[in-house]
Amino acid sequence: MKARFIAGGVLAAALLIPAATYRHIDQGMQREVDLTAADRPSAGAGRNFLLVGSDSREGLSKQEMKRLRTGSAEGKRTDTMMLVHQGQYGTTLLSLPRDSWVTVPAFTGASGKHYPATENKLNAAYAWGGGSLLTRTIEHNTGLRIDHYAEIGFKGFADVVDALGGVEMDIKKPIKDRNSGANFEAGTQRLTGAQALAYVRQRYQEPTGDLGRNANQQEFLKAIAKEVGPTNVLGVLGPALESVVFDKDLEPWELARFAASFTGTIYRATIPVANMGYETPAGSAVLWESTGAAALFDKIKHDRKVTG
Repeated sequence: MKARFIAGGVLAAALLIPAATYRHIDQGMQREVDLTAADRPSAGAGRNFLLVGSDSREGLSKQEMKRLRTGSAEGKRTDTMMLVHQGQYGTTLLSLPRDSWVTVPAFTGASGKHYPATENKLNAAYAWGGGSLLTRTIEHNTGLRIDHYAEIGFKGFADVVDALGGVEMDIKKPIKDRNSGANFEAGTQRLTGAQALAYVRQRYQEPTGDLGRNANQQEFLKAIAKEVGPTNVLGVLGPALESVVFDKDLEPWELARFAASFTGTIYRATIPVANMGYETPAGSAVLWESTGAAALFDKIKHDRKVTG
């Protein structure tokens, strides 16, 4: 434990992070998601983070839920899953559509009951087994090993944006979506936490639905990373710690290094899709184009340049 703190302190100093800030984040991090499993794929070149946005309303008052247009549904689901690959050519953002039709590996539920492997939508894995089963499912279907996991709820997301004093976005066309509360004119503007949440959640006016939302989320991640920078990420994260969940092995200095990767070249990738309206027992799903998807995952695993 002592060695871990010494190593963390040295790296934090190298990144110009105040020691008090480092200790506060380290002690406050909710390290809950277990990424260890017997059937994981082998590690590839570079590092992979899985970023998850949940619809958790934990910590929100009724007034805040109204202001953020979150609704009042109980439990947690996820609409946002993004794999961030850091490698020799820069950073690659790969969004995973929530309705992707995948194989969910066999798992044991909270009650101790064992469930066999089954086909379902990707976000079902999160609903059934949280971040651990979601990560296993993504690893199983992509062959990519996830090194670290970070999940943020509605409150944490809005708090991070507000702690920055807003995030500047260049919105290409007017957006109006009643469900999320998004209402924007075209042009460059600074979004508050509530506005940013509406922007990344809206999808009904997007011609390609979830795929359009995924593209907006990638653009927003690039914008927020530019605002935060590697030396400020831990300070900005402080107010949102109660709404963020990490894997059990993630250290604060790795978060800072993760933010630093966004100062370089950033590539945006999309999983090739064979059918956006694939009919399944669980309803309409997104069917990946198997050959193209396999080639994309292979590029990421071997840290080759991804250009689109």
